[in-house]
Amino acid sequence: MKDDATTFRRGGTVRYQSVSKHLLSLIGFFVLLVLPSGVIPAWAAWPHVTLSRDGTPITYEACGTGEPTLIFVHGWSCDARYWRAQVPVFSKRHQVVVLDLAGHGHSGTQRTAYTMASFGEDVRAVAEATGSHTVILIGHSMGGTVIAEAARLIPERVIGLIGIDTLDNIEYPMTSEELTRMIAPLEKDFRTGSRQFVGEMISPTTDPQLREWILSDMSAAPPAVALSAMREMMSQYLTGDAARVFEQIRIPVITVNGDLWPINYEANRRHMFSYDAIVLKDADHFLMMDRPDDFNSALEKAIQMLRERSPEGKTRTN
Repeated sequence: MKDDATTFRRGGTVRYQSVSKHLLSLIGFFVLLVLPSGVIPAWAAWPHVTLSRDGTPITYEACGTGEPTLIFVHGWSCDARYWRAQVPVFSKRHQVVVLDLAGHGHSGTQRTAYTMASFGEDVRAVAEATGSHTVILIGHSMGGTVIAEAARLIPERVIGLIGIDTLDNIEYPMTSEELTRMIAPLEKDFRTGSRQFVGEMISPTTDPQLREWILSDMSAAPPAVALSAMREMMSQYLTGDAARVFEQIRIPVITVNGDLWPINYEANRRHMFSYDAIVLKDADHFLMMDRPDDFNSALEKAIQMLRERSPEGKTRTN
């Protein structure tokens, strides 16, 4: 260990080195005993890199075994770390995959436009690289749109989608003026504007340390990537593509949402094969981090609902 290397000096005794190594071995043994079951296997393997369709390197991690594979897709200006409270839990029974979309985390930043379709290609590349035969895609926030794009690309693998605090109204009547007002503060001063934008989605009761970490982390995202992704995502509500993509994927959709915004069930069901929602009372946009136990229980329920419907999910009409 590094401490041994820096503490051990020329002239030190062999006995000191031997005792030190023995102590480290004992410490390691007791750490193995006290860590919760599943934590070490979840993070033991090195990350992987695969190439998206345009050649952009996409970083991902896979752990656990069991079908269906759960592929977790983060939201705008986030990355795979936002699922850290889910990986150890769900990898006990499933293969769990987390990834960094292009321009996020440790993935490549070579694109000029960060479209939802290109993010869908990132997810497809990872799904194919893992060799998963049956997949449930789980997407937070912007990730809800991304997983719909990915499902369109790999219909033979995906049996259902789970959106996390997203897809509350895929018919939302966005206007050009509203989009301009939304993006203007981010263009003027991205760090300040993004902190204000994201801060409105976090509950006042959220742990202050977690709140500050989310705000600091997301406001440190590359502005060019974040602005492009925001424009591309919200422009789909101007064109109607946010709804139309679901008409091309005949699989069930379930969301696990907080109660910050109302859900338009009728609008969603006009375009989706089927739609249901599990709503956590008094939960905010980052419910998988702020309310991990409640969220994990709700996510387990959503997974079970999709597994029960999987024969329907595999019946394609497109």
